[in-house]
Amino acid sequence: MMILFYHVHGFMRQMTDPADRFLQPASPRQRRYEALRARFVDGCSSAEAASRFGYAPGSFRNLCSQFLRSHDPDFLFPSGRPAPAPASPATDSAASARERILALRQHDLSVHDISARLRLENLPHSVGFVHKVLRAAGLPKLARRAPEQQPAVLQAPLADRRALDLAPRRFRTAFGGLFLFAPDLARLDLDRLAAGLPGSELIPAGCALRALLALKLWGIGRPSRIMPAVLDEGIALFAGLNASPKRSTLTEYSCRCDPRLLDPFTQRWHDALCALHSPLGAGRSFDLDFHAIPYHGDDALIEKHYVSKRSRRQKAILCFLARDAEARTFAWASARPSKATHNDQILRFVDAWKDRTGRQPAELVFDSRLTTYANLARLEARGIAFLTLRRRSASMVEQLLGLPRDQWRTVQLTNVGRRYRTPRILDQTVRIKDYPQPIRQIAIRDLGHDKPTLLLTNQLDASPRELIDRYARRMLIENTIADAVNFFHMDALSAAVPLRIDLDVQLTLMASALYRLLANRLGDRFRTAEPASLFRKFVEASATIDINDERIEVTLGRRPHNPHLIEAGYPDSTTSIPWLHNRALKINFA
Repeated sequence: MMILFYHVHGFMRQMTDPADRFLQPASPRQRRYEALRARFVDGCSSAEAASRFGYAPGSFRNLCSQFLRSHDPDFLFPSGRPAPAPASPATDSAASARERILALRQHDLSVHDISARLRLENLPHSVGFVHKVLRAAGLPKLARRAPEQQPAVLQAPLADRRALDLAPRRFRTAFGGLFLFAPDLARLDLDRLAAGLPGSELIPAGCALRALLALKLWGIGRPSRIMPAVLDEGIALFAGLNASPKRSTLTEYSCRCDPRLLDPFTQRWHDALCALHSPLGAGRSFDLDFHAIPYHGDDALIEKHYVSKRSRRQKAILCFLARDAEARTFAWASARPSKATHNDQILRFVDAWKDRTGRQPAELVFDSRLTTYANLARLEARGIAFLTLRRRSASMVEQLLGLPRDQWRTVQLTNVGRRYRTPRILDQTVRIKDYPQPIRQIAIRDLGHDKPTLLLTNQLDASPRELIDRYARRMLIENTIADAVNFFHMDALSAAVPLRIDLDVQLTLMASALYRLLANRLGDRFRTAEPASLFRKFVEASATIDINDERIEVTLGRRPHNPHLIEAGYPDSTTSIPWLHNRALKINFA
């Protein structure tokens, strides 16, 4: 009886005090309505309304924000129960993919091959997903197989320029970002530049170079599987072929490219860059360095060099690199130096640059091991400014450290780390072996080294601060070489396709220039970005390609940095592509 009394008393209280049904709403929807009404109609503060109706302050602020952003008239009073959601497209796709995975396994395809085939059939699923489906079906793993043992169902068609099909159609490609380079390649007219290089009716020289450039531009490394790239229709269209050439075909092509044919091609490539009114061909100041590319073969004629990446001497091919300090790209390279001639590579570069441009380099910056003091005298005789380091002997270091402090003066730097912006310097002239006259030497302390750094230069009028800043910028060439080694896979000889070193180095120079042209298009914010960064932000994008009778439209997927490409004017222009039957290329963004 007592329990019944309390129930009846509570019911009567609800009936006799109807205001509580507004002030203490039991329904979540009504509570939301009353709280928002108190905030926006009665003028209560957010904290007061939240406290009155039992909301956490942060939750109520989010609720108010949702209410202000929503234009749905049913936000406060949803009309009925929502209709059941339709079947998820992802669920349907997964079901279709499971059936296709089991069908492909009947052809003895591995999980990697099945995943590649699904991407081509617009059913993209990861290798992990394929493995889970096969494991759930009770199917065992396949034994490891060599590339030549791949089943015939995944064999790519024969690459043939004559079979290029530009019939109206639509397809997806994982290599959509490659087409960002197509306008510049069209302006450079690569097919004309490739005249004189080996080619065939099936794969002309221009198509072969574009197929190799695509691998360089995409940074496809030796550990990567090349089969998905061979099967992708987009990378073949970029090259101007019906299908991508196979690895053996590209390797055989590189063996046909005699180094004597590459020198005229390099000259034509440089002239074409200059014709674009691009700063890439107007080099004035250069950073020079060597890079030892490891060689893993049995050729007895290959010499041993010090490989800094492995901190040891081993068989390697020495590559001389010249980097344009202003354009921030490789301007010249040679993979032919030997131990007997590597000291003279700097003079060979000076002669080659003069033959190419009609003028000598104005300034060369390099480290102490690149050449000899006798060659410094030859540079001085030619009127070329240089800046290099001097090797330090123990007696030389002891003498400098013994000088009184008042003989050193402090300078303010702008281009080095914050901790080392105020080094002490000693600016003097000294005599060195095989150099006929006194030369300027700047000894630098408090630059992050225990021993003083010694700069040698024939620039007598430049201030010490300018010279130190300039040599600090020279250190960037080591970062650029590291980028070429890691992203362009110079040490892989080359990428997923074994190439002869001369062609590989030339392709690296070309890919570096194309990335720099892309950076210049994007404006000041990305003008100094390295290729690996540009690739991640802009190039690594899939796309939908629509081919019709008049144009080829490449629609890149949504990416966070697409607004910069739009601002650079990509969607506002079309470019006639000579190797695609002069179809107009239009780049759109989803």
